[in-house]
Amino acid sequence: MKLKEDMNPLLLQVFRSVVWVYSVITFLPWYLLSGAGANLDRARRVKARSVSGRPAGPYRATNHEDGSQQKLVSSLHPGVDTLDKVMEHGAARFPERNCLGTREVLSEEDELQPNGKVFKKVILGEYQWMSYEETYQAAVCFGSGLAALGQRPQCNIAIFCETRAEWMIAAQACFIYNFPLVTLYSTLGGAAIAHGLNETEITHIITSKDLLHSRLKDILLEVPRLQHIIVVDSKPTSWPGFPRGIMVHNMDAVQELVAVARRRPVPSDIAVIMYTSGSTGIPKGVMISHSNIIAGVTGMAERIPDLDETDTYIGYLPLAHVLELSAEMVCISHGCCIGYSSPQTLADQRDSKPRLNNTCGIKGDTSVLKPTLMAAVPEIMDRIYKNVMTKVEEMSSVQRTLFVLAYNYKMEQITKGYKTPLCDSLVFRKVRSLLGGHMRVLLSGGAPLSAATQRFMNICLCCPVGQGYGLTETCGAGTISEMWDYSTGRVGAPLICSEITLKDWEEGGYYSTDKPHPRGEIVIGGPNVTMGYYKNEVKNREDFFVDSNGQRWFCTGDIGEFHPDGCLKIIDRKKDLVKLQAGEYVSLGKVEAMLKNCPFVDNICAYANSDQSYVIGFVVPNQKQLMALAEQRGLRGSWEEICNNPDMERDVLHIITEAALSAKLERFEIPRKIRLSAEPWTPETGLVTDAFKLKRKELKSHYQEDIERMYGGK
Repeated sequence: MKLKEDMNPLLLQVFRSVVWVYSVITFLPWYLLSGAGANLDRARRVKARSVSGRPAGPYRATNHEDGSQQKLVSSLHPGVDTLDKVMEHGAARFPERNCLGTREVLSEEDELQPNGKVFKKVILGEYQWMSYEETYQAAVCFGSGLAALGQRPQCNIAIFCETRAEWMIAAQACFIYNFPLVTLYSTLGGAAIAHGLNETEITHIITSKDLLHSRLKDILLEVPRLQHIIVVDSKPTSWPGFPRGIMVHNMDAVQELVAVARRRPVPSDIAVIMYTSGSTGIPKGVMISHSNIIAGVTGMAERIPDLDETDTYIGYLPLAHVLELSAEMVCISHGCCIGYSSPQTLADQRDSKPRLNNTCGIKGDTSVLKPTLMAAVPEIMDRIYKNVMTKVEEMSSVQRTLFVLAYNYKMEQITKGYKTPLCDSLVFRKVRSLLGGHMRVLLSGGAPLSAATQRFMNICLCCPVGQGYGLTETCGAGTISEMWDYSTGRVGAPLICSEITLKDWEEGGYYSTDKPHPRGEIVIGGPNVTMGYYKNEVKNREDFFVDSNGQRWFCTGDIGEFHPDGCLKIIDRKKDLVKLQAGEYVSLGKVEAMLKNCPFVDNICAYANSDQSYVIGFVVPNQKQLMALAEQRGLRGSWEEICNNPDMERDVLHIITEAALSAKLERFEIPRKIRLSAEPWTPETGLVTDAFKLKRKELKSHYQEDIERMYGGK
């Protein structure tokens, strides 16, 4: 989608003429030297074909060289068939290379917010690194210490911790000693956490000081089997006030304990029991074997061109989410550096206090680390997009015009498969520096990425965005678009570890015989399909099956269509499809994806009942935009008061309606009433897994009064 060129038509024509002359002069030498023709051929080639020849599939990736059908691949390196061997392989091949990095904490300060809350502000220094050999030895020592505390092979152990180096060290220790690792989102409520710990019969849990005090301490009495809590923080060293029978240890102390020799896992052993966000009720534990993760990592790694030990990855998404865990295992398997971050410290920040070194701000993790690889979710990229476009609107007329002309010119070029080095260095260099200036591959997952945001990232951040599709039940692996494919709205062809078939869904009217593209429920098969749900045979029979060849398949509930080049497009979801009172079908996910690009919307959850005739929405508004609107209206008050003001709700609804009409939503798809939420959504409150959708299930209990009000008291 091009930006509007608001300038004198004569000047616009002069600019286009200059660009045309420049393009003619530079095109031929650039084309021959850059290999653009080969990239264009790659983008246009057929990337997957139906094995059976039928439109339903199954579809498999084709070979890059000759276009022949690809066999499913389940391992990356010969003999590396379990996750402990992945770490051993890295330590043997890259012993002195940096493996895990954490920024040094220089100081901590309490900062009072306008709403009266106190946030802890952390002043950070440079990254401190552990080598691959040091990381491996730390994992071995920690695993030995866990065994000395009574943790036994093939008995579950839980981790409930933020994304940090200690999380990965603990995970590697469990892989090495064959302790199945139970992961839980920090966004889960107390009841859901207790459910996961009790269902998996946990006696040992690894956590952080903050989460122990804020989330775990209140539910300890509800987890009767729990005996040992291992805290990854080095301080404090004593932990009074815990129930009798529960011992609290520091990670450093556990690493000094010694136990008997370890028992190695085999590929079919459970490596992880990963609890999902519980979007349809009680969280389900997905059993993932060592071979499942190895296969998924193999498929993902193949889609990242020139991946090697010179790459640096920035890790900030929850490691309890399959996207982040898989991405980091891809990096470890190739000797990459992993620098840890958080959504709060990713970007540079203005500093309200003058410093001794006269700095006017605090460097974000991307500026310090300068990563080349990053996994991101649409919410993060949508925020970058809206923040940059807001700054563009604040530019002078000349600056804004130059930006818009460069943006539109580059859009034309990349759709042809061409690059624009002059625009990149002169116009987009500052925007690119938001992620450190060295980013070469962005992997998007977790939710659909809008075409506008994807195109913005391609243009302004000067790097390809590989949009992927996968689920916890498939180790996050299903499809990823190739880096030279600049089309939008698609998620690419099946990975080399998986194949996909389309299953007719009569109720929704999707059939593999549909024209122009075959459509249906996406069913994924391959060695990356997991072992099923923990202690949940009913759901296992519903969602998983094994074919006559012994291959496992998972029914995703998502609706997709295959394009002639073998790329998949997600077009709907069974559980997101609601039939309104008048008979119209509304895709709530589609409504949300379209409206998230509205400058006034930071996040939105669409909701509808079959006994009602319209959609309603719960909106987290953009604070800067909403406060500016309130000032225009002459309204004053706290952030919560502004959000609860009926006039502001009415104004934002009008703006959202205009945005929905521009996005060509049908009238019945546009929310008729909204509720503004003053609470921001972060990865801790559900941002990264698109987990506000889980409130579709919980809305009736958490937001019953709001729903009744918006539906006229019904």
